[in-house]
Amino acid sequence: MTQADALERGTVYWVELDPVRGSEIAKTRPCVLLSLGSINRSRRTVVVVPLTSTPEAARFPLLVAVPSAGSNSKARIEHIRCVDKSRLQRRIGHLSPNDLDAIGRALLRVLGMG
Repeated sequence: MTQADALERGTVYWVELDPVRGSEIAKTRPCVLLSLGSINRSRRTVVVVPLTSTPEAARFPLLVAVPSAGSNSKARIEHIRCVDKSRLQRRIGHLSPNDLDAIGRALLRVLGMG
């Protein structure tokens, strides 16, 4: 896989989210790239949603199960953010199309667009 391929939508990376403020999600954690690969390759930033392995049950639309990232993995939809590509650490996988669709539906709901 080339570096450009690694920046495709749905790719999961360890992302260094610190420093943060207040209630922002912190530490280095898995995040899924949501912005399009063509945009990711031409910009210095990417749009991500952090993943968590919290035992808390999924609660659409804020906490969405993403089993293709691991059996207990969930996307924290309300913590969507843009990060500099220098925060991307190590590529760890890719979400399934079904999991990406679920995140997309949740984002539309959280943003009042669907």
